[in-house]
Amino acid sequence: MASIPTQSSKRYGGIAIAFHWLLALAIIGAFGVGLYMTGLPFSPARLKLYNWHKWAGVTILALSAARLLWRLANRPPALPAHVAAGMPAWQRNAHHGTHLLLYLFFFAVPLSGWAYSSAAGFPIVWFGMLPLPDFVSPDKALAEVLKLAHHYTAYGLAALVVLHVAAALKHQFVDRDGLLLRMWPARG
Repeated sequence: MASIPTQSSKRYGGIAIAFHWLLALAIIGAFGVGLYMTGLPFSPARLKLYNWHKWAGVTILALSAARLLWRLANRPPALPAHVAAGMPAWQRNAHHGTHLLLYLFFFAVPLSGWAYSSAAGFPIVWFGMLPLPDFVSPDKALAEVLKLAHHYTAYGLAALVVLHVAAALKHQFVDRDGLLLRMWPARG
């Protein structure tokens, strides 16, 4: 019986890396489509993109849940000693705080979108096949509040992603400490 691979002491394991990059692509794609679709006039194309955006959101929610479960069962590798020694306390705190906030927003953004869709009276049928339950009953006033919540949490997540990428690039190109390679897919 094959065992499930776990994190090595220096690098993240293949499953953690796959979750990371799959969610990164899905989040960037859903955010880009969200920005684009809101500027379109009412049309079949806009409706199609709204459905795609909802499907992506539910997929991101499911992947986030699976990633969190994996993360709880598989401790990430510790920061390498040379990296930890060179980081001021505020950077270590920012490192941990940013990761915690990213996980929070991985759930807040799609859940607020799902609730907004429910309150607006537009049920979600995942990939046009699986009807999902509504979070709330249709309520126009609540829909407006939830629309703002979804908007602000999406921009909050985008800001955290930019911060996360900037920190990874700083470690790679300024500090040259190899930290980025821990989450990069291994070669052959």
